Parts: sequence; C-alpha cells; structure tokens
Amino acid sequence: MKNNKLIMTMLILLVAIALVGVVAIVMVLNHNGQDPNKEPTIDEVMEATVDIPEITTNLASDDFIRISFKIQTDSKKAKEELEKRSFQINNIIILELSEKTAETIKGKEGQQQLEEDLKVKTNELMQDGKVEKVYITQFLLQ
Repeated sequence: MKNNKLIMTMLILLVAIALVGVVAIVMVLNHNGQDPNKEPTIDEVMEATVDIPEITTNLASDDFIRISFKIQTDSKKAKEELEKRSFQINNIIILELSEKTAETIKGKEGQQQLEEDLKVKTNELMQDGKVEKVYITQFLLQ
C-alpha cells in the first residue's frame, strides 16, 4: 500500500516536470529571440506594404476625390493576399467614399477616420494576416 503511494507520487512528479519542460520548450521556440515590442524597420514595413493606385470617385456631396493609399500589413503573406484582393479593396474604398461628404473628410480627423474605416473593413476580408495601418498618400478634393 505504501509502495503504491510512492509510485503514484513519483509518476505525478514526473508528469509535472515533463509538462513544465514542454511548456518551456514551446515558449523558447515561439519567441525566436525577437522582442515583441520592437518596432519594425522601414525596410520590413515596405516589404509588407501594398500600393493602392489613384482612385477617382464621387462623394455623397456631389464633389469628387482623387485619392491613393499605401496599406501596411503584418507579414509578407498578408501582403500577397492583399495584392490578390486589390479589386475588393478598391470596391471597399469606393463604397466608403460614396458615403462621405467633402466636409467629413476635409480635415485631419476626417482623413484619419477614413484610414481607420478602411483598415477595419479590409481586415474583415483578410484570412492570412491583418492590416496594421492605412496611409493616404495622395488626396485631392474637388
């Protein structure tokens, strides 16, 4: 009876030690020596960025806009997916702009809101990554 308790205790300790070892190995392998708080270099950003060429479309206020974007993704794989989805991205941009008036996107806050809206809508499509940031690179409102 005492022997069974001793064997059971040793087995429990062995399993616990093995479990801790496995967790430690997984954490070390996943970390890869990269600091998760480290900002990417500009070269890393450019490798994961997609250019959206100039789009000219009407706004809800009967004005029109010429606008282009750079969309930063979180990986090269996400960039490749975004490039394949360029027609869907153009559609999202045109639909979003068709709901805006010249007054709502004239200033800094309006443009930042447009960038955020496009980021959210684009992320809803993405399967192999996500959009980190949308940048307006050209803006002409008439």
